Amino acid sequence: MPEMSHSDLINALQTHGMRMIDPRVGQESRRGGAGPSDHKAVTLGETTVMVPVHTAPSFDSPFLAEAPDATGLARLTRDGVEVGEIRFPTRAKFYRLKTADGIPYSHIATLHSRDVLATTVLQTCIRYESRKKTCQFCSIGQSLAAGRTIAHKTPEQLAEVAKAAVELDGVTHMILTTGTPAGKDRGARVLAESARAIKAAVDLPLQGQCEPPEDDVWHQTMFDAGIDTLGMHLEAVTPEVRERIMPGKASVPLEKYFSSFEAAVKVFGRGQVSTYILAGLGDTREAILEMGQRLCDIGVYPFVVPFVPISGTPLESHPAPSTAFMASILRPLGQMIVAAGIRSAEMKAGCGKCGACSALSTYEKLRVPA
Repeated sequence: MPEMSHSDLINALQTHGMRMIDPRVGQESRRGGAGPSDHKAVTLGETTVMVPVHTAPSFDSPFLAEAPDATGLARLTRDGVEVGEIRFPTRAKFYRLKTADGIPYSHIATLHSRDVLATTVLQTCIRYESRKKTCQFCSIGQSLAAGRTIAHKTPEQLAEVAKAAVELDGVTHMILTTGTPAGKDRGARVLAESARAIKAAVDLPLQGQCEPPEDDVWHQTMFDAGIDTLGMHLEAVTPEVRERIMPGKASVPLEKYFSSFEAAVKVFGRGQVSTYILAGLGDTREAILEMGQRLCDIGVYPFVVPFVPISGTPLESHPAPSTAFMASILRPLGQMIVAAGIRSAEMKAGCGKCGACSALSTYEKLRVPA
């Protein structure tokens, strides 16, 4: 078996998933909910990666994580051949704590990788409530139904947990996402309220994530409240895929996203606005790269991640993208990002800075042959 590069190994792990001899090892895996779900965090070299472990493809994965030794290192094999060593992050210390009214801190925010705290401020969404409008990949309601979180995290709760996560676990930035409420601000209001309280309690870089607000004035409001970077997520890039996969969200046209992107870049700066794109939903390589170039040109970081079929969603049986398909996107996209001067390492906070859900940041570091 030919030796794989660091980037290609991460890409292969994220598309195939991983089996585990002992699934109890390390930080809890994430089932359902918003953000990276049905994954487990592992560290490969110096890179923390979210790897699917509870998905249909992962059950048949050629990758197997063996039981770790006394130092926490585990052999990673592919079809029985060792391809590297991985380490499982330990359980967050702040998870031991509860609020004064008895809510576990882990129900309010979670550790997504070694030093990234994340929360879904509103665990409900107007898109999720309707079968005809829901995003087919979304599992935002699962963790709420399972009792692992609460519907609305108050600013005071978020500030308390963020402060503890910084002091006990060395968290360096935080992601605030939200289900979309009924108002025209599309979540910007609740993000701003949360950010003000967090920044009053602890000096922690924050990313807010919401749909494009109807009025662009909300970008300045969020920035003034303490949000350092903004994510407005496309998920799919062509109208036909958007309408099929996320019929409710597709009612916000691409033109609105781009006008909001341009307004946000003026407030937050180039490289401090980003969007999530799920490769594998039906968009072609060419369509994703064309969109990536358009985003780079205006200073928006195109965070392309492999689609992961989450159990219990309408797309649970949808195939994950192939390793080759992802590499054909991430290699040239990494160079586009470098040429645009918006590297993930220069982002103040957020998914792109964390990079654990995609191999993209490692492809940014590859040298282009002369």
